[in-house]
Amino acid sequence: MTNKPKPVSEVSKAHKPLTKASKPVVKTKNAKPSKLKKSVNGIVLLSGGNPQIAKADGDLPVQNYISALTGWKNDVANRLDLLIERVVPGVAKAVKWNSPLYGISGQGWFLGIHTYTKYIKVAFFRGIDLQPLPPGFSKSKETRYLDLHENEVFDEVRIEAWVKQAAALPGWVP
Repeated sequence: MTNKPKPVSEVSKAHKPLTKASKPVVKTKNAKPSKLKKSVNGIVLLSGGNPQIAKADGDLPVQNYISALTGWKNDVANRLDLLIERVVPGVAKAVKWNSPLYGISGQGWFLGIHTYTKYIKVAFFRGIDLQPLPPGFSKSKETRYLDLHENEVFDEVRIEAWVKQAAALPGWVP
C-alpha cells in the first residue's frame, strides 16, 4: 500500500488555506481593522506610518521607532537622532505617546518627533524662546514646530542651532 496524496477535494477543511471570506478580522475598541494591517519588523504602523511603540525610557525604544519608519522618513529620523546625540552628549531619550522624546535628565524634554503621512513634525517644547523662531505654530503658547517633508533640504546648521538652544532651556515635564 502506497501513501498517495489525496485529491484537493478530499483535504480536510482544517488544512485548507484561508480565503478572503474566512480570514479572521482583528477588531479593537477604537480602531478599524484596516488601520492595523501595516507592520514593519512586527511593529504596527498607525495612521500616517507612525510606529506604535510602547512607552519606555532609553535609546532602544527610540531606535525601534526609527527602524520601523520606511523610506525617506527613516533616513530623516536617523539624521535627526544622530544630530541630537552629537549636539547634546548624554541626551535622555524615551518613547511616549508613540513619539520619541529627547531631554536632559532632571530638566525635562526639549524636543519630540512624530510622523505623519507626508511629513515628520519636530516639536520644540520651548520653541518660543529659540532664535530664529521655528516656523510652525502650536496651540501651546511655548511650543513651535518644524515640519520636514520628502525631497526638502535638511537644514542641518539651522536644526543644530535650535537643538543646542532648546537643550539649554528648562524642558517640558508632562
